Amino acid sequence: MRPSDRHSVPCSTFPTSSFPSQRRMLKKQKRLILTEAQRDAMRKAGRVNAQLLDFVRPHVKAGITTGQIDRMVYEWTHDHGHKPATLGYQNYPKSCCTSVNEVICHGIPDDYVLQDGDIVNVDITTIVDGWHGDQSETFLIGEVDEEKRSVTQCAFDCLYLAIEALVPGCRVALIGETIVPEAHRRGFTVVREYVGHGLGRQFHLDPSIPHFPNRQSRIDRLHPGMCFTVEPMINAGSRYTKSDKTDGWTVRTKDGKPSAQFEHSILMTEDGPEILTLTEDGPRRGHRF
Repeated sequence: MRPSDRHSVPCSTFPTSSFPSQRRMLKKQKRLILTEAQRDAMRKAGRVNAQLLDFVRPHVKAGITTGQIDRMVYEWTHDHGHKPATLGYQNYPKSCCTSVNEVICHGIPDDYVLQDGDIVNVDITTIVDGWHGDQSETFLIGEVDEEKRSVTQCAFDCLYLAIEALVPGCRVALIGETIVPEAHRRGFTVVREYVGHGLGRQFHLDPSIPHFPNRQSRIDRLHPGMCFTVEPMINAGSRYTKSDKTDGWTVRTKDGKPSAQFEHSILMTEDGPEILTLTEDGPRRGHRF
């Protein structure tokens, strides 16, 4: 793989430049239509992944290391007979991604101790009977400043606004057309280099799910039976990113301002979008941070 080939991202986001031609995307889209049995398999994967996030939830607080969070993810997943999708994926070394403060995505768990005032996104993906459940949440650690709280709230609200806008057969661009104006209205920006994706037996599939409207997203449509992620990354400052050349994974805001993200796996049904990764204990639509 060439150094410039960005397919190597480990978690649930893709750089927009990594996708194939429009013709290939449309062809592959047709293969994403799931049968009823396959839909149920994805529902199960989503439930398991949500249960894992609820297991980790009470431990995401000041004093724990991101490496300890990763260990919990690994042990729970294996104890329940499943596999962490990120571990070993394109040589990614851990079982989840933990992105703290100015880290947008793909933060590698290590010995960093979470501190009062941090925000941290925990992104987990579980392989259940060959199918992928994928989601993330941003956690507030203790008392955080207004900027971090507001950007977290914006990312959360944008996720649900985008999901609620979807209807069977709609253009993918509807997601970005919903998110960008809302983020800008609140004084924040939307990351463009990393986007959502189709989901199923493979971790990352077409179509690309950008959180801003572009030419391809105005062509691609979300038909019943398609499964995909919505996962807006919202920056408090500029939208621009920088990758860590040392570890090859961590993506930070270029200006050092905080960034927040929330993600759900979505199944488009004949009646509209179905969220597959709702947790029992996590924030629901309308939650205030």
